[in-house]
Amino acid sequence: MKKRCVWLLLILCGLMPVQAEAQVLYPNLPAQTSVGEPAEETIVIVAAEDGTLDQVKAEVSAQIPGSSIRKTFSTLYHGFSMSLPSTEVDRVKSLRHVERVDEIATYHAALEESVPFIGAGSVRGMLDADGHRLTGEGVKVAVIDTGIDYTHPDLMRNFKGGYDLIDSDDDPMETLVSQGPPTLHGTHVAGIIGANGRVQGVAPEAEIYAYRALGPGGQGTTEQVIEAIEKAVSDGVDVLNLSLGNTVNGPDWPTSLALDKAVEEGVVAVTSSGNSGPAMWTVGSPGTAEKAISVGASAPPMQTPYITIPGKNKELPLHALKGTDRWTLRRDFQYINVAFGLKDDYSGLDANGKIVLVKRGRISFEEKIKAAKEAGAIGVLIYNNTSGSFAGGTESPQQIPAGTLSQEDGEWLMEELDSNRTPIIRTVYRKEEDFLAPFSSRGPVTFSWEVKPDLVAPGMSIDSTVPGGYTGLDGTSMSAPHVAGAAALLVQAHPDWTPEQIKAALMNSAKSLMNKENERYAPHEQGAGRLQVDKALALDTLVYPAAITFGKYSKTDIREKRSVTITVENQSDQTNTYHIDPPFVLLDGMEWQAPPAVTLKPKEKEEVTLSLDLMPSILGEGIHYDQIRVTGGKEDIFVPYILFMEEPDYPRVMAFQFAHGDKPNTYRYEYYLPGGAEESGIALYDPDTFQFLSYLETRDHSDRGMVQGEVTQVSLPPGTYKALVYAKQEGQQDIIESMIQIEEEKE
Repeated sequence: MKKRCVWLLLILCGLMPVQAEAQVLYPNLPAQTSVGEPAEETIVIVAAEDGTLDQVKAEVSAQIPGSSIRKTFSTLYHGFSMSLPSTEVDRVKSLRHVERVDEIATYHAALEESVPFIGAGSVRGMLDADGHRLTGEGVKVAVIDTGIDYTHPDLMRNFKGGYDLIDSDDDPMETLVSQGPPTLHGTHVAGIIGANGRVQGVAPEAEIYAYRALGPGGQGTTEQVIEAIEKAVSDGVDVLNLSLGNTVNGPDWPTSLALDKAVEEGVVAVTSSGNSGPAMWTVGSPGTAEKAISVGASAPPMQTPYITIPGKNKELPLHALKGTDRWTLRRDFQYINVAFGLKDDYSGLDANGKIVLVKRGRISFEEKIKAAKEAGAIGVLIYNNTSGSFAGGTESPQQIPAGTLSQEDGEWLMEELDSNRTPIIRTVYRKEEDFLAPFSSRGPVTFSWEVKPDLVAPGMSIDSTVPGGYTGLDGTSMSAPHVAGAAALLVQAHPDWTPEQIKAALMNSAKSLMNKENERYAPHEQGAGRLQVDKALALDTLVYPAAITFGKYSKTDIREKRSVTITVENQSDQTNTYHIDPPFVLLDGMEWQAPPAVTLKPKEKEEVTLSLDLMPSILGEGIHYDQIRVTGGKEDIFVPYILFMEEPDYPRVMAFQFAHGDKPNTYRYEYYLPGGAEESGIALYDPDTFQFLSYLETRDHSDRGMVQGEVTQVSLPPGTYKALVYAKQEGQQDIIESMIQIEEEKE
């Protein structure tokens, strides 16, 4: 019997249908008629109660025919992975001593770099306790990624070993062409952390250990990532970097829990927040781990392109489309409208040497880009089909510059087309810095309502090492290694500090960023702010946790006081008196209480209780956030907080995947329900007329977590269909729109 890992292999080989990025609102769905049968076999991660691991494994093996234990996790995640008939998953959940069962998810390598900007260059003159310069010397950093090209001249001196979880050997080299789609991601990440040659990383003398958990094409599974975390911790590393993630926004996904355990073992864990921004609730696991450091992406000093029309006093911000050539066009070009950018939309149009304006939707970004290139276009502008801007990317690299615009800006360009005989587009460049990358995933985290990301770091146009040379990449994958390198410098400077102190220093010293309207980005967008490692090393006071949540309230709640405990730690050589100041702007229905002063001797720390007295009936609905200021040290420290009034408006469904099943003429699907659902399912529509055709599947009363299954019968002819994945919970319905391909049945 074939296992679900075969489906994962199809994803790795690029055979999975590409999702269209559009999302629109639809009326209530038609009455449900279920189609399809459950999958035959799947792979799950089983968590056992403490001290019962061997017992649970024995019970599962004895009671579930056709099951097999795959990998055992006993260091950080107390459990194991196993393959079994999917019809038996509920049976495993009902066994004694089983705490939870999770389907495995697929992890994707992300992308991004910039060292002097974060203050790493200015710390080279600082010394540790032994009189050595702060370069990361003696600090072990694990890169859990696609492997590393350890023959690269900038990494040869730093590379100290590791393990290949894909091939189960001691050679964590990047995937080579002979092994499948080659990779370069881990080498790029490692260079940002500790390159020591032509390129200088944040901690150029750190010891780099590579753990290849992502194979051909840069993809791997939950069990491979957990196994890599366990192996790295067992090898005694000081810092973990995971520039990877899925789109599951939940605090208790197995990889997130494993990272929390790693932190409890004394290891600093750094992970990227994800590249699914700019909407809220897009941060994915393991960037949702409570104790790990989740990192979003900001801009280093760079030339930002703006689109304009000669003679018009209007400039349109252009956001890069990942996977395409960087937008560097300098002269004027004609532009034309090609609707949704389908091949048929080019009929009768001359796109050769011109910029094409394309509306988002109907087909994937990659299909739009390929059609434009085939038509001879010099560049592609994709504008949103709903209000606001967006971020996106292609599945494979495309050699043509492309960018995204907001719906409003795209429609303005359309209006100008109608009023100009020879419409011209010009690109102007503005030197800018410290704005959030549009692709950077935003928080907070569903269910726990925690602030994530914890901070941001440069993640746009980052040049670093790759096999055979150097290249620039974008993504939160490039932001995280900036922080991992900074953590290595702090570990060298303060080898006795705990991961919590390291995290606090990085967040307490971060620079709070402002948007173009000169308003502070929200905590769930930037965390505490942008990384400043030089200021982190100069801190004389630590406050942690460095971001707090008061959870959610209901308008029907009576007056309630909630308290949080923060630790104030005096790291200086003198006695300091600290004051905790609540936000300057107080909202109606909100009253803060804090001790008037806290006096601490050198190296002394104290827990302080901060209370918030709320009258829910007065406070307005929605998310509320601000900063709490702690004074008394050399620098004031600002601690962001959030709270929700009424149930947050988080997506009721996310992380949809659809691919071929294990047997001919079958298909697999999965989607995540962050809060459970009263109803959920997958409805199919005609992509041109939007006429409802059929349901692929429907479910009632699903618990929070991943929903997975297999469809064995599709009563529709072969072709491309618009799939609406929907979920209803507590009066709210959310929909994911995606294009899927149904192929002709094979004998």
